[in-house]
Amino acid sequence: MAKKKDEHHGGAWKVAYADFVTSMMALFMVLWILVAEEKPEVLAQVALYFKDPGYTTRSKVETMAPKQTTGVMDKSATATQKDASMQDAVTRENQGFLKAIAKDFTRLLNISDDEKEPVNIQITSDGLKMNIYNRAKKPIFNNNTTETTDWGTQVFQNLAWLIERYNFMVYLEGHTSTGTDLGPNKNYTSWELSSDRANSVRRLMEYYAMSPDKTKRVSGFGDTQPLPDVPSDSEDNNRMSVSLSLTQVPKPTPSPSPAPATDAP
Repeated sequence: MAKKKDEHHGGAWKVAYADFVTSMMALFMVLWILVAEEKPEVLAQVALYFKDPGYTTRSKVETMAPKQTTGVMDKSATATQKDASMQDAVTRENQGFLKAIAKDFTRLLNISDDEKEPVNIQITSDGLKMNIYNRAKKPIFNNNTTETTDWGTQVFQNLAWLIERYNFMVYLEGHTSTGTDLGPNKNYTSWELSSDRANSVRRLMEYYAMSPDKTKRVSGFGDTQPLPDVPSDSEDNNRMSVSLSLTQVPKPTPSPSPAPATDAP
């Protein structure tokens, strides 16, 4: 009787092996992200890649000067801080880092495309500047008070997390529109209201996440600084302006010492 040939087992093992390799790669990615937790610029770039995979290829990676690598994904993490201390002026790479943060912040607020933007975010020379509007249809404060609405609380709670997560320095400014009716108390003007709102926002963000030492200035300007090309009585001027800086506050210039007194001739 002829000996039966060994049966062919097929290629099922290849599928199992491919699944194993994929699992190991996923594990490696998770471990790498955990190690990179103290490098928020890298995490922001990873998030940006998955939202817009073409971003990396459009970046300036080809023209960047050679540098010593610290990880296998350094080549793709182009929107990073060139200086870990975050003391340099914003470069084009840092602008990518800031854009990723701004996009993530608006995503957290779940702003619909058909509504007038409740928050305007601009990239500045050293960070981000936000105008958070207190409009009648979507107010951040209850009428002529310092108490935040549910929407206002949501905005500043997410902002507090962002500030603490990325180690921003914070400058808060309260603004009102002209003609704001604050009732019969003539001693409480838009100056007091704008200042009190700025401090109310500071306390709220400190309550949720922000360290007190992050705040570097809290100011109220009343109705003296309307937005450019906007009527002074427009509700868009009723707003909170929040500047987020990646650089430390410059130390004030010391006053010159008085000259020693001399006896009169």
